[in-house]
Parts: sequence; C-alpha cells; structure tokens
Amino acid sequence: MKKIKISILACSLFLSLGCEKILEEHPQSQIVPSFFNSPAGVFGGIAGVYNEIRNQWGTEGFSTEMQAGTDEFIQGASSGGGPVHTFNGLNSTNFGSAWGTSFTCINTLNGVLKFGQNIDLPEATKKQYLAQAKFLRAFWYFYLVQTWGDVPLHTEFITVPSQAAKRDPASEVYKLIIKDLTEASAELPDKPTAPFLGKPATKPVALFFLAKAYLTRGWLTNSQADFAEAAKISNDIITNKATYGLDLWQDFGDAFVPANDYGKETMFVSDHSSDAKFGYYTVGGGASGGAGQNLTPWFTNWNYPNNSGVNSFVNASGVLANSGTSLMVRDSYYGRPYQRLRPNSVKQTSGEVAGKNYFLDQAFVKRDIDSRFANTFYTVYIANQSITNSATATNNKRGIGYTTQVGVDTAVWLPDYEVVGAPQFNGTKPFKGIIVPPSLWKSDVYPAVKKHMDPSRGSNFNDPSTRPVVLTRFSEVYLVGAEAYLQSGNKAKAAELLNVIRQRAAYRKTNTAAQNAAAATAMLIKDTDVTIDFILDERSRELFGEWMRYQDLVRTKSLVRRVKLWNNEAGPYVKDFHVLRPIPQSEIDRTVEGPPFTQNPGY
Repeated sequence: MKKIKISILACSLFLSLGCEKILEEHPQSQIVPSFFNSPAGVFGGIAGVYNEIRNQWGTEGFSTEMQAGTDEFIQGASSGGGPVHTFNGLNSTNFGSAWGTSFTCINTLNGVLKFGQNIDLPEATKKQYLAQAKFLRAFWYFYLVQTWGDVPLHTEFITVPSQAAKRDPASEVYKLIIKDLTEASAELPDKPTAPFLGKPATKPVALFFLAKAYLTRGWLTNSQADFAEAAKISNDIITNKATYGLDLWQDFGDAFVPANDYGKETMFVSDHSSDAKFGYYTVGGGASGGAGQNLTPWFTNWNYPNNSGVNSFVNASGVLANSGTSLMVRDSYYGRPYQRLRPNSVKQTSGEVAGKNYFLDQAFVKRDIDSRFANTFYTVYIANQSITNSATATNNKRGIGYTTQVGVDTAVWLPDYEVVGAPQFNGTKPFKGIIVPPSLWKSDVYPAVKKHMDPSRGSNFNDPSTRPVVLTRFSEVYLVGAEAYLQSGNKAKAAELLNVIRQRAAYRKTNTAAQNAAAATAMLIKDTDVTIDFILDERSRELFGEWMRYQDLVRTKSLVRRVKLWNNEAGPYVKDFHVLRPIPQSEIDRTVEGPPFTQNPGY
C-alpha cells in the first residue's frame, strides 16, 4: 500500500496540483496507462484510493475541518486557535488540504475505469472492480461539491500535465455522482466479498450515499423529486437490511465496542493497522500526527493527567484551579490528551437561548432516559495510580487524609448537573477525588468523547489507534430517511424512522425489562415534533464526533443560523458565504493558462 500510495501521489502533477519545479525535474513519476494493464494494477489503483481515505478521515486537520466552528464543538485548550474554529480570517491559504488528494484519487479512478474494462478477469470480478471505482469517484466528488460547490469535473484519465483548469457547475457534478452511485449499487455485492473484505463499498453503502446525494441536491434545488428518491432509497435499505447483513445493536453503546467495529451496524470504514506492511508508524514510537494515522480518540481529550490535581479548588474568580498531585496518569483506556475540540457546553450570552448551552440544554437534554450521552462521553475517571493526600496538604479543605485505591476510587467525576460542595465535597461528604460539574468545565476540563477510544495498545498507549475509522453506520440511514421524508411532506414517516433510533437509545443493559419499556415509551415523538432542527439535534445525539457536523449544517441551510444561536466563539464571525470553503490559493496560482480559476465569493 505504501508503494501504491507513492505512485498515486505522483498523480498530483495532474490537474495543476503539483508544483512546476516537480514537473520539470521528475516528469517520469506520473502513473502511465501501462500501470493499469494488469489485474494487479487495477486492484492497486483502487486500494490506493482507499488508502487516501485513510489519509484524511481520522487525521487532525480533516477532523477539525468537518466539526470545528459548529453548534457541537468549540475550542479546546490546545486547539492552536485558527480560523476554522471561528471563521474569523478563514481564507485560501489556511484551508483545503484535501483538495489535491481528492483530484489525485479521481484521476486514478478514471484510469481504472478506462483501462480496467480490458483486463483479463472473470466478468463478475471485473464488474466489482469497476463498481468500486465508480463508488469511490462519486465518494470523492461528493466531498468536493459539498465543500467547495462548483469544482473541476473530470471523467477522463489525465496523463499530460496542464496549467489550465475550470470550475464546472455543481449541478453537473451531482449528475455524475448520482450516475456513478446508481451504476455502482447495481454491480456491487450485497455483502463484502473477496478481495474487498472488511467494510468496503457494497450495494447498501452505495445506495446510502446515493440517498444522501439526492437529499443534498434536493436542498440545493428544492427538488421534491430528489427528496422523494432519497426517502425511497433509505426505506429500501432498511426493508432489506437482513439481505445486507445490517441492523442496529440493541444497545447504542455496543456500536462503539472495538470488537463490533466490523459488526452489523457498521457500513463503511477506513481501515487501520499496526502491521508495518499497512501502517504508517512504528509501534511504540508514539507518533503524534501525519497522513494515514487514526488519532481520532485523542482530539476531544482534556489533559486529565495534568489537570486532575487532588486538591483542586474554585478560586476567587469562580474558576477551577488545579492544585496538588495529579490523580491520574496517561493510560490506554482514557487515551492521549490533545485538547483540540471540546463539547459546546458554554452558556449563550444573548439571544433567544441566552443562559443555555447546546450540549446539555438542547442536544442531550434527556440524559436520564437517553443512553447516548452516557455512551458517548467519559464522565467518570477511575483512579489509575495510588495517591496519598495529607490532611494538611495545601488546599485540602476536606480535613482528612486518605489514599486513593487504584481501580476502585473515582479520581475525577464530571457530573452533568451541579453538585453542592464541588470539587472536594459531594454535599457535605468529603470526596477522595475531585468533582467537576458543568459550571466548572472549561477549555482543559470537560467530558471527552469516548466512542472512538482504543484501549488495545497496551503499553504503547501513545501510539495512534488501529481501530478503523467508521464513516457510515446503519443508524444514519434512518436519519437520512427521516430528513428526506420531512422534506417530502411526510412527517408521520419521518417520526416513525426517528422513533426507531430513539427507542433504541432508551435501552440500557442495567435496566429491568419494565424500565426499558417505560423509557422507550418516554422517547417516542409525534409527527408534529419533527422539524429540521429536531432532526439536527437528533443527529447530534446519535452521531456526535463522527466527522459530518459541518456538512449537516450546510446541507440543511442551518449553518449561519445555528452557529449564531449556539456558538459564542464563531457566532460573531460566521457569514452566509461560509457555506462554501475557500478554494486553495495554490490552485488559483497554478492556473496560468486560459481563464483564471475563480475563488468562492467572500474570500
């Protein structure tokens, strides 16, 4: 895969994505047609494009791009600032790292589609290869058109460098996406088959992206036909779930158990491995970033080893002050603390939701019966080292000395409600660790997303995760279907689909059957409850931290309104033109032949 990647990256000289100096010095490094003259070459091209998905989803910059500056997330203590979090100063030089990757992949796939028809393979295998290529071309174009709008549309394999480029209408890009996905879904197998094992593109995966493409285009053009088609496709996937080997886990939390990463609820993933043949880091090397590394578990982690002082207290300004020996040390279970993104739990200072925060007061408002909050965030940190705290230690206000028991005592508790006496007391009872209620959450102390955590690395707990990045789960089919039915005017069907995932969310293994039944009833909604804002809130509850929030808000024409409503950091700066991202300046500068390459409005 590394060799394939090197060859494919050489394609960056196509489409004006490589610098002129490279074109002059290394013209022989491009992929030539002969690369695709064998089954191994065609398969290598497809595998290489799958690899490029790994080089985006799960990496820091891309994860930030897809989630920062929304209603869900604000900056963590180590975000490094940056316009992508606030829209303030976002421009063509600080955004767009995946632009080149996307077009490199598309050109490789065009080569597969052109020459793959002539390779010596059984017809059924050849059809699957070509279907994979069509799916992947649509996948990358769908990302491009959602991010930048009008983009260059290429369906031919480019082997001659050019310094000319133009933007084609988004409407034409969507036509290709829908054509490719329609044809791919007709040829891909119902379930994964060799040589594409694990959770690659299959018929239901292609159908899901087809439904989402119709839904997105429907919002752009106000097309009832597109909404109806998205609704029908989503419903068909659900109806045929047994054929496709898909279903929901009974317990929402089971969708994120590492052993279930390739289970029945998972539809499409980007694989990762610690095997040197497929991985991008040295085991035990503690790599902290770079292409092909899944660092997803760490981005929302607060710095629990450094900010969990045993005698932390509330200072005169009402802020939690770290004091005393840290109760926790870094380990595999709680992960590596990056502090890039944190849940948006800051109360709004003005407007119709003044005094409320999106995290607790809107998205996860039914935490008593909805299990998704407890299954998405760490709120309890069990002591992983023994700390002796003297009764006379500085800032120990408990009046007692004690020693924490590893694996038994709670070191840090982040309750979702206020606790009298926090951080050192639970009411009047001394607490061995510290209690940090919502009023004390800040940029370096907050509930971390746990659904992506990877405890499998043992002593190499600083290494990137080897869990797959799950891009699509079966539950999202219900959400896409509900949104499409709502836009089609069928609120009853939308509510029906939403109630399936809401009632699943009510289930807890620790409940009795009667308690689960009562919770499921309490989670039911009526058709009159269904609005686009309700669906967006439901997507937060179900998909928090799963790389799609910016696209959700843009698709539903809700970005500016909801960011202004809920995000104190980005609200003052977000503008209507931010629904499209800035074209990378490198693309504009390299287009020196023919008409200039235009920038998106506002940048």
